[in-house]
Amino acid sequence: MFFSKIVVENNMNIPQMSPFIGMEEYESMRECFETNWLTEGPKAKQFVDKLCGIIGVEYGVLAPNGTLALYLGLKALGIGEGDEVIVPNFTFIASANAVLLAGATPVFVDVELESLQIDIKKCKDVLTKSTKALMPVHMYGASCNMTQVTDFAKKYNLKIIEDAAQAMGVTWKGKHCGSFGDAGCFSFFADKTIATIEGGFIGTNDKSVHENLLYLRNHGRIKSGTFIHPQVGYNFRMNDIQAAIGLTQLSKRELIYKKKQYIYDFYCQQLSGIKQIRILKSMDNSNLVPFRFAIMTEEKQEFLNDYLTKKGIESRTFFYPLNKQPCFSQLLNKQNLKDENFKNSVYAYDHGLCLPIYPSLIDRQIKYICDTIKKYYGL
Repeated sequence: MFFSKIVVENNMNIPQMSPFIGMEEYESMRECFETNWLTEGPKAKQFVDKLCGIIGVEYGVLAPNGTLALYLGLKALGIGEGDEVIVPNFTFIASANAVLLAGATPVFVDVELESLQIDIKKCKDVLTKSTKALMPVHMYGASCNMTQVTDFAKKYNLKIIEDAAQAMGVTWKGKHCGSFGDAGCFSFFADKTIATIEGGFIGTNDKSVHENLLYLRNHGRIKSGTFIHPQVGYNFRMNDIQAAIGLTQLSKRELIYKKKQYIYDFYCQQLSGIKQIRILKSMDNSNLVPFRFAIMTEEKQEFLNDYLTKKGIESRTFFYPLNKQPCFSQLLNKQNLKDENFKNSVYAYDHGLCLPIYPSLIDRQIKYICDTIKKYYGL
């Protein structure tokens, strides 16, 4: 899916996503083979150092993917059995699943309809003596209101683990997402702004959390090469081939940000004046590095979605609300998962649509998408 070829004809074939990779990523792997260092090594260290500098954290470790980054972050914070973690109801299911994997219980709260970010005002309603952490999820390349998040967490003595999977390059009041909480977790999946095919990163400014992460991800030892294991740990490492790709991607990050912003602005210009849709924007104190071009339709999104599909445009729905996920209906049956408690999340799914916004998208393709939408609405 992610490596679909773009066919520009009368009826275009435009995939939802295509990674921004080229020969430079291919060449970056060469040194790994020439030095015969394929497992986690010098490239991984360089990648971590670069990420720490960009995000603004003192410590960081790599993980195999974003889901396991969240799991490691939770475990390093001491979150486990009997604990509850507040999670926005509108997010990819991995956010909640990571909490379950850590042995804790995710507790869902609704999001704000304008921004689709966690509604801090709703968090107090689900607080219990078992609530130990708050997981803000930065949605679609924009930041949560981290002022509210940090104030709430401080007031109720909660740990903050940021799900910044979609937030590379995203800031709140000039401070990079993933650097506010006790741990910030990123994903480098193929559709992310910075991609290493698969991969993740956990950043922290807490030395003890960093030490816990080192033990957890490397079989209960700080360094490899010894068979003495002071703690129980596992293998959650990346490899130097992925890190080499990541380093190349980071060297292109400003270009990637610029291209995504240009495409976002082009969409906004082309779709302005269509009263039947609303373009999702970031909050005033957040910049935007768009992960998708997200719109809300006046009617149910399925009609426009079907029409775009027939015209060769691969759009995508918003995330299915966690309270409606079949896998949670029995698992979390003690929680009140009725739709009436998550009206904004449910509405967003019913009316939300994501349009392609990958850096290699060209003007003619964007115009085709916008003209198709205009035609659907009879404009």
